[in-house]
Amino acid sequence: MRLPGLNSQILLAAALGAMLGVYLNHQGAPDPNSAGLITALQFTGGLFVDLLKMVLIPLVFTSVASGVASLGEHEHAGRIWRITLSYYLSTTLLAALLGLLLMNLLEPGKGLHLDLFQDVMNGAHPAQTLSLADFLQGFLRGIFVNPVKAMAEGAVMPTVVFALMTGIAMAQRGSRAHALRELLGEALEIILVIVNGIMKVAPIGVFALLGHLVATQPTGLFVNLAQFIAVAIGGLLVHGLVVLPTLLFLLAGHPPGKFFRRIQEALLTAFATCSSSATLPISLRVARENLHVPPRIAKFVLPIGATMNMDGTALYEAGAALFVANISGIDLNLAQQTLVCLMAVLASIGAPGLPSAGMVTMIMVLQSVGLPVEAIAILLPIDRLIDAVRTTVNVEGDLAGSMIIHHLIEPPVES
Repeated sequence: MRLPGLNSQILLAAALGAMLGVYLNHQGAPDPNSAGLITALQFTGGLFVDLLKMVLIPLVFTSVASGVASLGEHEHAGRIWRITLSYYLSTTLLAALLGLLLMNLLEPGKGLHLDLFQDVMNGAHPAQTLSLADFLQGFLRGIFVNPVKAMAEGAVMPTVVFALMTGIAMAQRGSRAHALRELLGEALEIILVIVNGIMKVAPIGVFALLGHLVATQPTGLFVNLAQFIAVAIGGLLVHGLVVLPTLLFLLAGHPPGKFFRRIQEALLTAFATCSSSATLPISLRVARENLHVPPRIAKFVLPIGATMNMDGTALYEAGAALFVANISGIDLNLAQQTLVCLMAVLASIGAPGLPSAGMVTMIMVLQSVGLPVEAIAILLPIDRLIDAVRTTVNVEGDLAGSMIIHHLIEPPVES
């Protein structure tokens, strides 16, 4: 008998875990048997969270360092990669800012203080109680530290900074750093194999996490969760239907309606697969045949985009961090929200183009301002739904970028 796919297993596990949690919660004061079951759920869910934490630092370092270093392979097309990098970083930053703006305006989860997260926050990051100036000073002083010590302690931001420096240095070395670039690339592939293995037990982890959460928390959480889903998908639609088409029209003069008609095959593939990498062959063909982007530009811009240009992921992760802060009863100040924005951009760059792999880098964003990692118990069950929309936006951003970069480098005679 063939088992359903991983996404179906996760959804089923989420439903079963929620039902078990409702049953345990409905009992009121738990008897010793149900108390033991709740403890077992907490322990099992905690192990799953620990597995995700285990691969975070290796994934972040290898993906960021190898991604930046790969730019060194294209030094003969220096202007192309500089414009490509500028475009991708700019649109990703715009997406993260849009996510923060919508969350600050609509505030889903505000006023809902979960006891589970309050317990976790007792020993959390001191940044929550610092003033803006003190937080910025502590943050800047904490960036440039011993990278080995930072990695051993799970400090994300110093690890990202060192990975960026390593990647830039390797790019400057060019072909002389080829061996190290290959080593980091292979290390990244091995880490992704481990991530895939961890995701195979995700249904068990989701069942335990959600079962424990529902059993111990108020039902108002789910109303707020539905509000967050609406805000997240709404933000993704605004970015995909307004921001990116506007940039395309302003920078390349291409009508949005014609653009969407020409790329619909790639968008449908992205929505169905939830994978920028799996959609890449379709995107390359669409860019060459439908958008008339020269192969030399498409072959560079789109693969880099499938790895680094994750507008939808940045928007979602920035918004999710503020949602977690709201339900945890934490008010993030301007400096902390700025850090969330920065980390969402960096995390989206480090997120593999695979279904739900962004959940690993979501931990990176939460940890950056001391938010409870246990919040993925809420985010993982809804990730598949939002993942389909944000991957579609990611692929749209790649294709729009290929047209914009083509126009800026070599304006086409007819588009």
